Amino acid sequence: MCGICGYIDEKLSLETTTEMVAMMKHRGPDHQEARNYPRNDCSLGHARLSIIDLSDAANQPMEYAGLAIVFNGEVYNFKDIRHELEKCGHHFLLDSDTEVILHAYKEWGDKCVDKFVGMFAFAILDTASNELTLFRDRAGVKPLYYYVKDGVFLFASELKAFYKYPAFVKSLDHHAAALYFKYGYVPAPYAIFKNTFKLRAGHILKYNISDRTFRITKYWDVLDYYQQPRLDISYETAKEEMERILRSAFNYRMISDVPVGIFLSGGYDSTGLAAILQADRTERLKTFTIGFPTGTNEAPAAREIAALLGTEHTEYICTEKECKEIIPELPFFFDEPFADNSAVPTILVSRVAGEKVKVALSADGGDETFAGYNRYAGLASVMKYMRLLKGLRGNGMSHVVNTLTEALARPYSFLHEKGETLAAILRTPQAFRTAVATEGGSYSTLAKSVYGELLRLPYPIPVFMPDERMFGDAISVAMAMDYINYMADDILVKVDRAAMSVSLESREPLIDHRIIEFAARLPLDYKFKDGVQKRIYRDIVYKYIPKQMLDRPKTGFMMPVDGWLRSDLKYLIEEHINDRALDMEIFNVTNVLKIKDLFYDSKLGHENKVIWRLLMFQMWKEKNM
Repeated sequence: MCGICGYIDEKLSLETTTEMVAMMKHRGPDHQEARNYPRNDCSLGHARLSIIDLSDAANQPMEYAGLAIVFNGEVYNFKDIRHELEKCGHHFLLDSDTEVILHAYKEWGDKCVDKFVGMFAFAILDTASNELTLFRDRAGVKPLYYYVKDGVFLFASELKAFYKYPAFVKSLDHHAAALYFKYGYVPAPYAIFKNTFKLRAGHILKYNISDRTFRITKYWDVLDYYQQPRLDISYETAKEEMERILRSAFNYRMISDVPVGIFLSGGYDSTGLAAILQADRTERLKTFTIGFPTGTNEAPAAREIAALLGTEHTEYICTEKECKEIIPELPFFFDEPFADNSAVPTILVSRVAGEKVKVALSADGGDETFAGYNRYAGLASVMKYMRLLKGLRGNGMSHVVNTLTEALARPYSFLHEKGETLAAILRTPQAFRTAVATEGGSYSTLAKSVYGELLRLPYPIPVFMPDERMFGDAISVAMAMDYINYMADDILVKVDRAAMSVSLESREPLIDHRIIEFAARLPLDYKFKDGVQKRIYRDIVYKYIPKQMLDRPKTGFMMPVDGWLRSDLKYLIEEHINDRALDMEIFNVTNVLKIKDLFYDSKLGHENKVIWRLLMFQMWKEKNM
């Protein structure tokens, strides 16, 4: 992994570009470089974390035949592509995937990206055509921001690089802020500042330097695969093919010139990853797990799996003190407000792994691909009851349920929230709207509380609204929504920033596009059947690990954040959530302070999440505005 940046402007400053790169040194501590291209009004910068071809000759920006590139990520099949290009007459000087990308672009133009298996965000300057082209990988593993205003165009891996550009204006985008309070993160293509955006996953941005215009095109979309007819193959055939694809994807992620490890939680996803990889090699894999001295955690299960597989296992038991010390640092790691508190253990496990390896495999993406989230099971139950209530659906039944949900208000907020979700579903008969009605899982009441009582911001529209005709079942719609939004803008952001905070490259084997392209076309019951989630993936993993070792309730890494915020970390709430710190244009200050008092008195249910979102927003705003 690395950090990339650059800009288009008539006034070029190598000092400015160098400062932009320096803001991302944690992403690439091995080498930093900036270079101006005055004939093209372009400046490019790169912070390198050396993973493939460790020689200085592989530093960036890299140039070839009138092209210049800054690249973040990995193209794992670069050797296969290089062989193909050599047959076309290309000659190579390095053992670098960056060099292969340059030659591939020269040979195939924008279509080169169709050949890449990997994670990437890169920019190529074509000095002859006077164009700058940005590419982002299919799933959005690698981040890429851009800023457009008054003939100035900026891009970077992290927003903080823009802070060093003199013309960049930090003006809060209220619509993006509203989206943050709805989702707990800012979804693409939006970014928290005005005139600032994220390039969507699977998209290409081509900027014409001559006339200062740009266009964005889509080269890959997971919906294309959900829309296709389901494959007419047996379950056993599907399982064999899926295992073949998984093995290829997993082994590609082991390609490296530096040590590689695996985050091992003891759950199905990371266990399957470690088991398949260890079965294919004689050397012991390095696995890493963190635990917690109190409460529930997966460290014991991971320890058992590691012992069975024979990996070189590192287990670190974190202290409450370590967790608490990270929370005030979160606004620096995340350039936008970000409310997923599992970022804390992700940072901690990255620190542990970073002491022994430079690359770590993280088994994210399995839930979105194989129907692993509990909300999918809940959605299946809802659909079952909807069929029973078919004659009662509509606004009349919805009115009855609304009345019941009001009667179930606090202190029975859990039931209240479920009732609200059911009421929303009964208003919306189509399968795809059923999935949309449950968007955000258990946050129906939370969203109502936030927008009805606390914020002065307009309620945002959903960022993704598919058509039911694309899928035919609500669970597939929900999976697609999670893949496009939640996975890309929450899960992958969390892992990228956490790993990069300690200059560790994280890789996502289960997000190989070949896996989802195959899984999306499988019949739903190959993934979810009779309440069994991740059916096909589970059955593959059972070839390597005894079923009884894995069939147990999820425990996760549970931190008593609410308790900390009422005790040792109460000072953070007092410092950031008060009538002086709260912006009256954004918040109904009186109601926010009431919610804070209810939180202190432990009188909030699931709405405790409101306090965390408020705190993360306020801490970010003070750090970055």
